Amino acid sequence: MAEQKNPMDAGHNAFHVEVVTTPEQFLHVMGIRAICYTEDTQFPMNQAIDGNDYQCTHVIAYLGDEPVGAGRIRWFKDFAKIERTAFRPRFREMSYLKIYANFVFSHIAKKGYTRAITHASPKYARLWRILLGMKLVNKPAATYFGEEYVELVKDLEVPEDAITGDSSVELLFRTEGTWDRAGRYETVR
Repeated sequence: MAEQKNPMDAGHNAFHVEVVTTPEQFLHVMGIRAICYTEDTQFPMNQAIDGNDYQCTHVIAYLGDEPVGAGRIRWFKDFAKIERTAFRPRFREMSYLKIYANFVFSHIAKKGYTRAITHASPKYARLWRILLGMKLVNKPAATYFGEEYVELVKDLEVPEDAITGDSSVELLFRTEGTWDRAGRYETVR
């Protein structure tokens, strides 16, 4: 019998990020958030998982088939807000976070948004600034559960093939994040 390889041993190339499109992926996101937020923060569960989870785009990171990181994007008139970014403790590597964040920034820009914001404690805000190029916004911090959260912003370059009202009807029917692939029931002309 052939020895089975552990996907966790597959190295850097096994790491990938996707927009959540299935119930199983959604459960993976909630599991990661439950692990990370209940262990790493003062947030109660009803704050870590809230009503905004039904009105956003979830993003999941995998190492092989193992869910290791997740977050969500909420959409506003002229910006997108990155929230609930969390990686399981043993998968907290800068290279993974950078790949994840670049995927998120790219996804936001593809939808035509020029600004992404996030709110972070000073400890994590430093990481978002140094590693991901976000800039601190000159606004008073908000306090939640005894910890201050500051706002950070990143200006994004919108690609020429961004989705607009002028995009094809077929493209606008496609599943979130799969705009470059024909839909399952799409008729090719």
